[in-house]
Amino acid sequence: MSTLRFGQHLIKASAVILQTELSFALVNRKPVVPGHVLVCPLRPVERFRDLQPEEVADLFTTTQTVANLVEKHFNATSLTIAIQHVHVHVLPRKAGDFERNDSIYDELQRHDRENEDIPSKWRSEEEMAAEASDLRNKLNKS
Repeated sequence: MSTLRFGQHLIKASAVILQTELSFALVNRKPVVPGHVLVCPLRPVERFRDLQPEEVADLFTTTQTVANLVEKHFNATSLTIAIQHVHVHVLPRKAGDFERNDSIYDELQRHDRENEDIPSKWRSEEEMAAEASDLRNKLNKS
């Protein structure tokens, strides 16, 4: 696996759940809910409209595969799938996880802004690697 980028961040292979020809999925360093993962195109672009049609297709096929995996693995009753910038958030949901269901979107907005420069608020590389490994193993068994 070559070095992957998510914005300005270099992504370690240990955090990656799945890589396809055009996309990759990784565990989130600061999940809004347990199982919150990101799906990104391999080719860095500034805007969604900059993706080629085959990249969009692969991004959403990968999102669907990962969504099915995390929904089952985290015993979710539903999913929230949201596009921000040029990546997809996949969040397994459970009844009552937010008092108001749509509050998850407010939390996603805060999630990207709060504590950006405070690594102590992030999960450790070991925690991320363990979760990614578990999800990769489940994906390979399905």
